[in-house]
This record gives sequence, C-alpha cells and structure tokens, in this order.
Amino acid sequence: MAERNLNFDEIVNRKGTDCLKYDFAVKRGMPEDVLPLWVADMDFKTSSYVEDALTERCRHGIFGYSESGSRYFDAVAGWMKKHHGWDVERQWLIKTPGVVFALAMAVKAYTESGDSVLIQQPVYYPFSEVIRDNGRNIVSSDLYIGDDNRYHIDFEDFEKKITENNIKLFLLCNPHNPSGRVFTEEELLKLGDICLKYGVTVVSDEIHNDFIFKGKHTVFASVKKEFKDISVICTSPSKTFNLASMMISNIFIPNRELRTKFRKQTDAAGISQLGVLGLVAAEAAYRDGEEWYQAMHSYVEDNIKYVKNYVKENLNGVNMIDGEGTYLVWLDFRGTGLDAEELDRRIVNDAKLWLDSGKIFGTTGKGFQRINVAAPRAVIAECMERIKNVLNN
Repeated sequence: MAERNLNFDEIVNRKGTDCLKYDFAVKRGMPEDVLPLWVADMDFKTSSYVEDALTERCRHGIFGYSESGSRYFDAVAGWMKKHHGWDVERQWLIKTPGVVFALAMAVKAYTESGDSVLIQQPVYYPFSEVIRDNGRNIVSSDLYIGDDNRYHIDFEDFEKKITENNIKLFLLCNPHNPSGRVFTEEELLKLGDICLKYGVTVVSDEIHNDFIFKGKHTVFASVKKEFKDISVICTSPSKTFNLASMMISNIFIPNRELRTKFRKQTDAAGISQLGVLGLVAAEAAYRDGEEWYQAMHSYVEDNIKYVKNYVKENLNGVNMIDGEGTYLVWLDFRGTGLDAEELDRRIVNDAKLWLDSGKIFGTTGKGFQRINVAAPRAVIAECMERIKNVLNN
C-alpha cells in the first residue's frame, strides 16, 4: 500500500467542519473573511495510513472503553529511538489528553498554591495560563535576541530567578515556541545543572521535536543520567501528524516518585482511559507514517525559506527571527515604527489575517507576530502579500 496524501499544495476546504482555525473567527472577535494562520495545526491531510487505520476501526462499530497494548508502546518507543536516540521504558509512560493538560497536572503535582513557577518568555501562552489558573505565580527568565538573530538563555538571570523566588518547577519549551530555537545539548546541560543544584523539577514540552531544520533535537532527560530523576518529558503525535483533536499525548516520567505524584493528579482529574481513535491514530502514525512525515517536513522547510526570502526582499522594517525548529515563524515588526496595537489592528482589520499577536506570549513579544506556515504555499504567499500591502499603505 502506497502513501496517498503527499500533495501538500492541495487546498483542503476546512470550513463547515467545526474547525477551530476556520469556523470560529467571528466568535473569537475576528472578521468573518479572515485568513487564519494562528493556531498550530496544519492545513494538510494526515498520512493515508492513519486515515485507513481510523476507517478500519470505525467499521468495527463498537467504541467501548479501550486501552493501549504492547503494539502501541512499541510504535511510540520505536519512533523516539529512531528520531531522537532515546530509549524509553514502558513504566515511564503516562498517556494524557494533551500536553497542556499534562503541564497543568505537573503544576498541581509539583507545587503548592502560592508557589512560583519558572518559564522563559516569550513562550507559548498556555504556560502562563496553567500556572496562573492553578493559583501559582509566574516568574520569567526572559530569552534575549543575540547578534546572530536567534534567542538565547541568560543563565545568570535564570539561576537568580530560581534562588530569589524559591523555584521548584521549571516549564521548558524545546523546540521553543514561538522563537523556533532548538536548544543545544550544551545549553540544556547548563540549564539542567542549575536545576539539579536547586532541586528544580523540569517539565520539558517537546511537542515540536520532529520539526528540526538545523542542528538536532536533544531530549532533556537524555543529556545526563542525573537529569532523568528531575524530568517530565511531554511528547505527542498531534503536531507531527496533525492529530490535535485526537487528544493523545505521551508523557515520559522516569523517576518513580515524580510519576506517582503526576498520576495522582490525573486520577484526581478523573482521567483514566483515553479515546480509542486517538490511540489508533498515534500507533498508525508512528508505525507507518515515515514517508508522509519526511515529505511534509521538506515542504514545511521550503515554506520557511520562502517566508525568510519574502520578508528580506519585500517587508522593510520587518525581521524574521532565525529558528532551527517548529513550523511557526516569528516576525519582528518593531522596525516598522508601528506600535503593537496599531500593528494588530492592521493585521486583523486591513490585511484580514488571523495570526497570533506577539503580546500573548508575554510582554517581550509585543511588536511580533507568529505565523503558522504549515499550509499550502499558495496560502502562505497570499498571507505575505497581504502583510506587504498593509505595511506599504
């Protein structure tokens, strides 16, 4: 059987499918005819092997309580070994209905009400939400843009924030969303050693780990054997294979005590088995999706290069931050002279684009826009033309 879904130029009409990205613009305060490139899902059909596996399961017609067996674990573990060089053990795995859910469970498991939790802004905005909504305090050791046009860690500030705020939990985002940084093994070692020194648990959101275009992704827990005892590694096929609505994530916790605390919170939240279709989709993706993944990866990489060139040639005052990973590009509009509010107004009302405004990623994101480029090239080209037109006008 051959892979069928390899035409990434195909524009698939998602309207009328209860699609969060396309069908809820007005409800979310956007113009009805807005072009959406905000939320991080792809406008590509997933692997036909996943389609076929789901179809076959649906034909069975019974959708009772389900659990995963050895085939599921073998598929997930095989992918992690092949693509990230990490050997996982079966007892480490806890499945959750999403990485954000897992972040929330970790906040509840490893901190108390009123504690402070460390993040690195600008960062994926649910990091702040799961901290704040659970009655904890947000502390950020902000990343900074270096002379190489990439974001970097201020290690001195990182350690200072830990000691000054009695930090016991750090939420790491790697590959980093929205900046696209893929932290090196050396950077992770330095971060991890600081966390070890002060007894800080590291929850590493590695959901974009399969989107690496320069360098390589290093699983935080694999950097040093001692890091396994302070690590919660969050992965999911949802970004890699466009399965976000399947509500399936694989959380690896090597340390038994951390695992027990985490599981206590998922039990308290009433989570036991997950949906059978998510389990089927994940297993099929990791077992049979390699050809689709490689083709999609190349297409997205070309889209990123296209946007980089377009910005350089057409958008005066705009700078695209150089990242090594994710299918999200981070554009800095501060050189245009527009303030953040006017920029947002022009993007939404004049360009009729629904992007992610940088301000939702923290104060250091003001004046930026995040664009999801996992879409057909024609859609990305239209987006860039609209930005050009509103800046020129």
